[in-house]
Amino acid sequence: MKEGLVTQHSLLGAPPHYLTPLERPTLDEARAWCRELATTHYENFHVATFFLPRKVRPHFESIYAYCRVADDLGDEVSDRVVATRLLDTWGAMLNECYDTPERSMHPVFVALHETIRECKPPRELFLDLLHAFRMDQVKTEYESWEELLEYSHYSANPVGRLVLWVCGYREEPLALLSDKVCTALQLANFWQDVVEDAERGRRYLPAESVVQFGVDEGQILGRVFTPEFGAMVKSLVVRTHAMLMEGGEISKHVDRELAVVLDLFRKGGEAILKGIAAQDFDVLRGRPVVTKSRKVGLLMEALIGKLRAGMAA
Repeated sequence: MKEGLVTQHSLLGAPPHYLTPLERPTLDEARAWCRELATTHYENFHVATFFLPRKVRPHFESIYAYCRVADDLGDEVSDRVVATRLLDTWGAMLNECYDTPERSMHPVFVALHETIRECKPPRELFLDLLHAFRMDQVKTEYESWEELLEYSHYSANPVGRLVLWVCGYREEPLALLSDKVCTALQLANFWQDVVEDAERGRRYLPAESVVQFGVDEGQILGRVFTPEFGAMVKSLVVRTHAMLMEGGEISKHVDRELAVVLDLFRKGGEAILKGIAAQDFDVLRGRPVVTKSRKVGLLMEALIGKLRAGMAA
């Protein structure tokens, strides 16, 4: 690889553990790097992959690693100019992984190439995620429900489509159901993180809802809960829950092992929305908590589902 390209793809300015190594890792080393990232940064992802067939787990881990690093390049780098440069570089490294994979040096792309070679996922799905992270650098407020759906089209839906693709499902009707689940999960996270997002200078509560319910935006940072604020959040939660249930129909159309994983994520989203409702939609007093007993219950349900899937195979 030419010296200039090495410098360009070294990810200077990124968190140190994401820098590109000077030597190309082996496939086993790259997969181990992705696995460690997946299992140490997001417990739910690690749990979910347990319920998948062993042969597809490395693909899920490489996809997760791609998404995690990209998200952190946009979110964990305070200088937006630097963050945008890093996201552009990550996109160039993705294109290199597709076009000249022998030149890839970063463990994510060494591992991801095997997923690309074996499963042939569309490049556009990975690029769409980068588009969302670039949007985060310049857009901090959303005017309408439709704008949030557009954002989720890039930020959340590609992940679900990649999951389906790796598992061998390419039908568009299934992808559209997946989109509903992924968008609903994205929105549920927005509703539970209202205060945290406000402290970071972002507002995902649609302005049209703020106006419709007569809410003052100063209430968010001031954590001033009113019946009007509660009514606004309730309307958003109800709408999100309906979308989640519509998309949940996908589990009826995939194999039982994948259905167990999809149900686990959907039920996780339901638990968030129920947690918001349980505190009377007052997300200003704190992030709703999914109780430990409920988490254990979800895992037990998933484990039973996996055992049944194995018995039926």
